[in-house]
Amino acid sequence: MNNTATKQDQAETQGREFLIFTLASQEYGIDILKVQEIRGYDSQSVTRIANVPSFIKGVTNLRGVIVPIVDLRMKFNMENVEYTSQTVVVILNVHSRVMGVVVDGVSDVLILQSSQISAPPQFGSAFSTEHLTGIGTVGDRMLILVDIERLMTSDEMALVESASV
Repeated sequence: MNNTATKQDQAETQGREFLIFTLASQEYGIDILKVQEIRGYDSQSVTRIANVPSFIKGVTNLRGVIVPIVDLRMKFNMENVEYTSQTVVVILNVHSRVMGVVVDGVSDVLILQSSQISAPPQFGSAFSTEHLTGIGTVGDRMLILVDIERLMTSDEMALVESASV
């Protein structure tokens, strides 16, 4: 057996880790390596900024770093809900920038093998799936795997960059 095949086999058996969070009744996954920390949502610590899209909740000061906060429900055009004690902010490190995303809750960390990940569905030009890395399946659970770097660095998210400066 050659060394390359051994490394590929190890990668397959180790899989990739995803932080699983919920929005409405759907579960999503993001690469755990992008997650810095998870915090409860505190509306008192978020400062609203004028003239930014509604999905940008504002900015917060996290140990001296100004962090833009994005509501993923609003970003994904979902129904707006009242935040509860389960609502959390996932602090991410994306392209050397720290930002937070508000989600309904975090459930667990899962390791997915490549055999458990399917390509994202194609919907034509009516719906963009460029921010998805695939669909993960674990038993009867279906997870939408989000490319958080691509999502957070899209053109409209450049507004987050300017809001936090």
